[in-house]
Amino acid sequence: MSINEILTILCQHLLASTRINPMKKYLLLPLVLFFMAGAQAALDGEQLFKKHCSVCHGDDGRGGVGVPLSLPSFIDSVSDEYLKVTIREGRPGRIMPAFSMLSDAQISAIVGYMRSWSKQPAITDNMAPVKGDSAHGAQVFSQYCAHCHGADGRGGTGTGVTFSRKRDLPIIAPALNNAGFLAAASDQMIRNTIIRGREGTPMTPMLVKGLSVTDVDDVVSYIRSFQQQHQTPAEQEVPAPSLIADSPYGLDETVENIKQAIANANFTLIRVDYLEHGLVEEGQENRKQVVVHFCNFNFLFKALAIDPRVGMFLPCSVTAVEKDGKVQVFAMNPQRLSSLFNNDELDSVCKQMTSVYKNILEDAVL
Repeated sequence: MSINEILTILCQHLLASTRINPMKKYLLLPLVLFFMAGAQAALDGEQLFKKHCSVCHGDDGRGGVGVPLSLPSFIDSVSDEYLKVTIREGRPGRIMPAFSMLSDAQISAIVGYMRSWSKQPAITDNMAPVKGDSAHGAQVFSQYCAHCHGADGRGGTGTGVTFSRKRDLPIIAPALNNAGFLAAASDQMIRNTIIRGREGTPMTPMLVKGLSVTDVDDVVSYIRSFQQQHQTPAEQEVPAPSLIADSPYGLDETVENIKQAIANANFTLIRVDYLEHGLVEEGQENRKQVVVHFCNFNFLFKALAIDPRVGMFLPCSVTAVEKDGKVQVFAMNPQRLSSLFNNDELDSVCKQMTSVYKNILEDAVL
């Protein structure tokens, strides 16, 4: 039985009781209702977390595709405000999206649920800036930090799942040169993390590595200087969801042209099938809609290593459709799909794949 159910029964008993002085009822009832509201808020926070966050961070916050949020060295070292801004802003270009659709109350409820993982009260951010020599900090960063966080501070590569790290590591180094991180993290939080490290992750206390407190302040100053690079970007044109080309040939000849174009692009033909195969009874497929499946396995492995979710639109395929005597060739646009994954490294691969699709379509209809 949940706390909320227990409080509901208590409230009903309180109202029905004839043995409790009416004045005491009026004094006790608001208290019960107050705790019921609090219990409901906590329940909502858990439900919201499971709906929006657990797919990456796990139901218990122990991590998966996303970082382990319930790790004591993390949850005890960050403020509620840091968590709220992180949820709101996300990490542009990384796997963590921005949850702009959630209300402030919903985000607060999620953070409240996350705080239940800790036995410590939430810390309060010290917003005093750290002053240091950013030029020297860049040198220290290159020597001690870039190996994990990247030469430009944009984070470890990949998602941290299966292909991109050893299974015993719970976290991929986060992006420090990132608008979302810099908006959420105070200088003092960055400083404390460098000094203390994060137990349970590869992030070790850097003072034991030979850094002085002055060195740490210089690194913090260098990391904060990244913020100058993150101005509000101009609106970019949204890529079309699909690539389409008109074919001057009949359906059968167009399909043969697609197969040859696939070979020319150094991809392996997997199979040719009717588009409706498996969706209707066998033999009832529309024979004017043909899909050609193909793959370059080296390319496939590279894409999966960056982000396994890319498997949702691999292997590759091109569809030829004849309607009213005219033939068109279609392919999805990987650049449009890559925008769903919030991963800069994957964007470059999808851009390359879009170019491959365009070349295949052009070869097929020339």
